[in-house]
Amino acid sequence: MSTYRLDKLLAPRSIAVVGASPRPGSLGLTFLRNLIAGGFEGDIVSVNPHHVEIEGRACFPSLAELPEVPDLIVVAVPPERVPSVIEEAGRAGVSVAIVATAGMGYGEGSLSEQVRLAARAHGLRVVGPNCIGVLAPRAKMNASFAAHSAKPGDLALVSQSGAIAAGLVEWAAQRNVGFSAIVSLGDKVDVDFSDCLDFFSADSGTRAILLYIESIDNAKKFMSAARAAARVKPVVVIKAGRHAQGAKAAATHTGALAGSDAVYDAAFRRAGLLRVLDLDQLFAAAETLGRQKPFPGSRLAVLTNGGGIGVLAVDRLVDLGGTLATISETTRNSLDAILPPTWSKANPIDIIGDANPERYAGALEALLADPENDAVLILNVPTAVAGASEVASTIVSVVKKDRARGYRQKPVFAAWIGEDPESARVFEEARIPHFATEADAVRGFMQLVRYREAQNQLMETPDDLPDDFQPDTEAARVIIDHVVSQNRRWLDPLEVNALLRAYDIPTAPVLLATTPDEAAEAARPILAEGGTVAVKVLSPDIVHKSDIGGVKLDLTTEEAVSRAAADIFERAARLKPGAHVTGVTVQPMVRRTKARELIMGIADDPSFGPVVLFGRGGTAVEVINDKALALPPLDLKLAHDLIARTRVSRRLKAYRDVPAADEGAIALTLVKLAQMAADLPEIRELDINPLLADQTGVIAVDARVAVAPETRKGSGHPRFAVRPYPKEWERNIGLRNGRNAFVRPVRAEDEDEFRRFFEKITPEDLRLRFFAPVRDFSHTFLARLTQLDYARAIAFVAFDGETGEMMGAVRLHADANHETGEYGILLRSDLKGLGLGWELMRLMIEWAKVEGLREVEGQVLRENSTMLDMCRSLGFSIRIDPDDPELRLVTLPIASIEEPGKLAKST
Repeated sequence: MSTYRLDKLLAPRSIAVVGASPRPGSLGLTFLRNLIAGGFEGDIVSVNPHHVEIEGRACFPSLAELPEVPDLIVVAVPPERVPSVIEEAGRAGVSVAIVATAGMGYGEGSLSEQVRLAARAHGLRVVGPNCIGVLAPRAKMNASFAAHSAKPGDLALVSQSGAIAAGLVEWAAQRNVGFSAIVSLGDKVDVDFSDCLDFFSADSGTRAILLYIESIDNAKKFMSAARAAARVKPVVVIKAGRHAQGAKAAATHTGALAGSDAVYDAAFRRAGLLRVLDLDQLFAAAETLGRQKPFPGSRLAVLTNGGGIGVLAVDRLVDLGGTLATISETTRNSLDAILPPTWSKANPIDIIGDANPERYAGALEALLADPENDAVLILNVPTAVAGASEVASTIVSVVKKDRARGYRQKPVFAAWIGEDPESARVFEEARIPHFATEADAVRGFMQLVRYREAQNQLMETPDDLPDDFQPDTEAARVIIDHVVSQNRRWLDPLEVNALLRAYDIPTAPVLLATTPDEAAEAARPILAEGGTVAVKVLSPDIVHKSDIGGVKLDLTTEEAVSRAAADIFERAARLKPGAHVTGVTVQPMVRRTKARELIMGIADDPSFGPVVLFGRGGTAVEVINDKALALPPLDLKLAHDLIARTRVSRRLKAYRDVPAADEGAIALTLVKLAQMAADLPEIRELDINPLLADQTGVIAVDARVAVAPETRKGSGHPRFAVRPYPKEWERNIGLRNGRNAFVRPVRAEDEDEFRRFFEKITPEDLRLRFFAPVRDFSHTFLARLTQLDYARAIAFVAFDGETGEMMGAVRLHADANHETGEYGILLRSDLKGLGLGWELMRLMIEWAKVEGLREVEGQVLRENSTMLDMCRSLGFSIRIDPDDPELRLVTLPIASIEEPGKLAKST
């Protein structure tokens, strides 16, 4: 349901407390008193059949007997009564219910499930059960049993834990940090993180969103909402249970390495969220984001009256990957003129322990004017020379003067060691982030740096994939279907070899032998060319071959191969008597003396579905534990980022007499694996270990693949958390001039195509499309057109079938509730009248139909008669925009269209 009715949760006109009670200490009384004390200006009533008045407010026997239907109810009744209360509220037309009651149970038949079904039947939204409630300071609403209310501000907190939410309220009350809202989700029977992300990302009163997460129930919904939110404002997340073991039963190295928290970390990274590891860091993020907007740059200047504390700040900055700013020559001369000769002459700028407010002011003014830094951290160690609050007041005066100049304000952070209350008050009033320690201050600075870096990564344009990468998906599908039809879990090595070759992943050839003599015969051609041979046991029941001595390497004669095969057969029969042994495989030994051993593969996470893993390979991969994960689909940019997050990435560079490995080939192989995961959802585990990489490229030496039937259906990959490129929507269409156009969904790497396309659009056509002159086709502008979340939006791009030039595009963006989509279309100015616009519109409508949207809408300038005529022909209704008479609102009810592809063409 997403944001449906959440406005009634955070800005209700009236509230009823169901289960209100005069009994001291009861939840019902606490909720009622908090609502009254908070100053909520709407109606507050109580519902309890045993009382006529509580806290001076009228009390009614039931919801049905209220004089008017409340927007919001707070439910504080025993568990067994909650489903009937929700049913009654739904029938009455209540919009939202906050259920504080705990002990509702989980799963089919539980009280929680009864609540969910009853609410869904009436469109009633439910927060909880088992939550402390919701605080909306702007509405003066404290519908919670937190000990204190919250101050108004622009941070939104969404917490699965009520205790964490209450603790942050207490912390914020002492720090003068305000909130746009605090939502305790509890057991998330209905309203979840995704709903709140969608709501607060669109809320103009929320500048940043804080999340406390214990689990995600719907990964697809969460990733779509999180990626959308992170593009418009900072989202900070803390995830509990970081060391829970999520892959104990995995049968491959990849599966064992892909622990639960590592997958969550990969998901947060992919969505552009800023992850913190504990409450201290979350509070630091709240402090920073509550007072400082994100800024460009990462160079920090440290101004201090204590050399030791300054060095500690630099140490922490380096630990966190920050950049210590240099000091320009001009600034150094300015500082020499105002500071004692004994100042540090470097960053950190130590202005000596006897520094007075004037010395701080002069140094800060110089640093704020220095182009060599992007932010300034001011440290103060209390001395008897100058009062801490006096220095703080002087700092604030300098910062205010700098802010008044009107150009970009350089951020300033402060850490007053000892937390002087008066200094804290001075900084809070000036909205300067301030911290108790230098470490907290540096961490706050780096959180904003990391957020900006995540934003940049979200907007980066990936490299084009090689044109010759055309996987043989049909051959791969035959292999997988054959294994699944036989109820087998594991592919045999011959099938694995064929699968990798279908995706153009270099691999050593594999031959099957069922006897020692056959093994020797298979090895003969390899040995004749001077090669050596590896012989390995082939059994669906023996996954880790080396555990039984089932791998023999570096065999140089046919006799050695025969003896090795015989020994493997004997050991398998003795050590695994119940195993079915098909035979042995014979492979040439791959000799790459300066190659690096890597691991890459696919694992299956119960929450987020397929994940791609990369790291250092070999038999001790779990012990070394040098790995990184990413959610597919991948492009080359994401693949390179995945590689860079491992320690082994440094070994891929050239050193001594070892040439650099072909990192491009490694990244491309990761992209191929991600594509395989998208094309073949039956793959549950895939493990290439080792993958040898050197300057000549890569080759898979050993690989294992496990599969399972895929029964789930739906658009896109049924288990991908991030919807992959919808290749099934590629089309060839005919135009009126007899030529063909190739139409496909937009890709992130299409940015240059769009730039060239816009060069062939007249200024008038651009004005009709964007309602204003457009002159700046910046990277940011183009990235928003090409980098789409296919779960929420689509853009179909048409290319000339002969020249390959872009001819036009249509886009459709669904709202957060996935009910309505807004479209836009633009054709090359010299290609009108060919029927391309009609074909693109029909394809867009077909997508909306398949996606289950209720209607498509758009805005068209009154003078754009061509577009209005086409809309009429397609069945759109047209009306004047009540907010702008120059605009027309066009709307098409999708449910009424049976077959969009057969819409009659306009004459």
